[in-house]
Amino acid sequence: MDTLFLETLIAVVNSGTLVDAARQMNVTPGAVAQRLQTLEAEMGAKLVMRAGRTVRPTEAGAKLALRARSVLRDFNDLRFVVDHENLSGELRIGAIATALTGMIPHILGRLVRLHSKIEVFIEPGSSERLYRRVHNGDLDAAIIVKPGFPIPKVLDWVNLRKEPLIVIASTTTTQDDPHALLMSHPFISYDKNQWGGYLAERYLQQAGLAPKVRFELDALDAIAVMVDQNLGVSLIPDWAPPWPQGLSLKKIPLSRPHQNREIGLIWNQGSSRIRLVDAFQKEAMRHAQAG
Repeated sequence: MDTLFLETLIAVVNSGTLVDAARQMNVTPGAVAQRLQTLEAEMGAKLVMRAGRTVRPTEAGAKLALRARSVLRDFNDLRFVVDHENLSGELRIGAIATALTGMIPHILGRLVRLHSKIEVFIEPGSSERLYRRVHNGDLDAAIIVKPGFPIPKVLDWVNLRKEPLIVIASTTTTQDDPHALLMSHPFISYDKNQWGGYLAERYLQQAGLAPKVRFELDALDAIAVMVDQNLGVSLIPDWAPPWPQGLSLKKIPLSRPHQNREIGLIWNQGSSRIRLVDAFQKEAMRHAQAG
């Protein structure tokens, strides 16, 4: 089977129309339709359904498209296996929200200049979800918060950044004692289900503090904006810039020892794209040392 037929199916599923898929593949809509018919004949199943101008995959089509993505990645890896001179192929990286803006652009800026044949797919998500994706082999590596449990031997980890917990408050507040601020103002809580939020919750428990929660959010930039609007104070990790522009915030260190939020790169040692992961890790470490 020509992989072009699988690429066409994925383009149709992603775009939802033959016209958009044709534009993406630089062919006519008729050519796209013909490729789909050929693929359906070979598979012996109806793969798409038309509803006006839109096209939707059947159950069989959705299953095939999902598997086809993996097949095409493996096919591209074959070129990588035999090409020892150049790094090429698709690298699938996960990243938490703060790493997407504060770390990934700097790392990729140099990586793609050095290795122009590497194609990078980036998947955002929570640390817990991305950890599972790397462990299952769906992602080659991810920049996440370090898990609070032992990392299995099939995975590897390198620290990139340590982020202390800080209290943030609007500059209109007059207090500077972190514990007094937490107890005297409405509290905007960092979601305890996030690994970083768990560290903040544990600090409060160890310090014997029970602030009055007004909101609980899983997005650090949203918490910072709400604090800037004087809706409360918060206890969060001092994440890698950039922070949202135009904020007027106090960043107040904590008054007692605590566990930092550690950000690092986790990867699957059994990945067929380990050379690509090694190149990414090298640039990630370079950025961490420079910053």
